[in-house]
Amino acid sequence: MKYENSLVFATQQDAADPLKVYRELFYFPNMHNRDVVYFTGNSLGLQPKRTQDYILNELEDWATFGVEGQLYARKPWNTYQEQFAQPVAKLVGAKTSEIAVLNQFAANLHLLLLSFYHPDKKRYKILCEAHPFSSNSQALESQVHFQDLNPAEVLISVAPRKGEHCIRQEDLLEEIEKNKDTLALVMIAGVNHFNGQAFDIETLAGAAHRAGAVAGFDLTHAAGNIELELHNWQVDFACWDTGNYLNSGPGGISGTFIHERHSKDPIVARFFGLDNKSMRTAPILSLAAHKSAIDLFDEIGMSALINKSQKLTGYMEFIIEELNNNGTHELEIITPRGEKQRGCQLSIIAHNSGKELSNKLIQAGVIVDWLEPHVIRCAPVPMYNSFEDVYRFGEIINKI
Repeated sequence: MKYENSLVFATQQDAADPLKVYRELFYFPNMHNRDVVYFTGNSLGLQPKRTQDYILNELEDWATFGVEGQLYARKPWNTYQEQFAQPVAKLVGAKTSEIAVLNQFAANLHLLLLSFYHPDKKRYKILCEAHPFSSNSQALESQVHFQDLNPAEVLISVAPRKGEHCIRQEDLLEEIEKNKDTLALVMIAGVNHFNGQAFDIETLAGAAHRAGAVAGFDLTHAAGNIELELHNWQVDFACWDTGNYLNSGPGGISGTFIHERHSKDPIVARFFGLDNKSMRTAPILSLAAHKSAIDLFDEIGMSALINKSQKLTGYMEFIIEELNNNGTHELEIITPRGEKQRGCQLSIIAHNSGKELSNKLIQAGVIVDWLEPHVIRCAPVPMYNSFEDVYRFGEIINKI
């Protein structure tokens, strides 16, 4: 697509966008008497307008039936979770039997590590990316301590090379090969929260298995953002928060994937209710919020979302380069440029303004987020963001 830095171009693209109707199905915060430009769906997705109705239905059924809502609610609570298997499996490329929606993310991550990390004298090391999300670091260190091991001897943290911002695929593969005799687990994010880099999950899972290790992934910034084929890629396990790209609310329910080859493991089955027998007590209100959002993904489909995402993120990349070319800005995109190496998040270093620019953008009605020491994260989410949003982003930076 040939981009133009003009309002006419942006509005033409929005008019031709087959997903434009979905923008109206979300609540946008309001500042200065107009909707904000919301670019933090990578951190917390906007609320679908239908969410209140989904939750209200369950509140009404609770009031009407009390405990009998387990059987007589409009969507009986004792089987409520069963309605997620098909749409969530489609979302992440799984079989319905491989999906469970329960607990919160941190709890699921700990349970998965308890289920799959079984160190012995020979195999005990865990390979991860440098600077993962803080809860991931805490979970890995906690599990290592639980096994009476020393994190300094167990955790292999792969970082970008000096002067670079992203981890090279060959460096990850080299570390897996180098530690193949002692490696027990590869645990990496599908998309890194800091720089927006999407990892090659299929290749990493294959390398982990050839080394005799288990392959697990945090998909919090990947689910609903990039293409996933977890079953075909032979991933052992994965989990994700649904509050980010999946628009299911702050601190909401978590999704999990466990490959079918592990379904007969009694510990795994009990922790995650793969036989559904241990899933009768469900957090219905959180599940209702998730259902309101997952229905939208099921309706649209990931291929349509990814198609728009690539165009929209490409437009933001173009606008940022236009700002740099006019000589008054120094905005460095540290997210990979290739479409297969990122989702919709662009991480930017503003060399001559830093956090001041982030604060001024928010004051002007462009909601981005700031990560120390120097990164502004912007995510033009295809389900509800527009080309005009991206154009306004560039115009507001110029005014600032």
